[in-house]
Amino acid sequence: MNKARNYRKEYDGYHKSDTQKKRRAGRNKARSIMVKKKGKKALKGKDVHHADRNPKNNNSRNLRIQSKKKNRGNNK
Repeated sequence: MNKARNYRKEYDGYHKSDTQKKRRAGRNKARSIMVKKKGKKALKGKDVHHADRNPKNNNSRNLRIQSKKKNRGNNK
């Protein structure tokens, strides 16, 4: 018997935390930087990868464009 997910509880317990908000803002900033640098078309369907896995480090040497599959597979 599967219990329905409580998305509100998940958000309140994890995504709403200050740490996660800062990490999310860092990822959004990295995407913005890469759009300005490479263009929106180059990022279509892709993710911005942080080489050091720190979303707060948006140094241009740390950012790479990768496929979603490769980027999301690296984090395991």
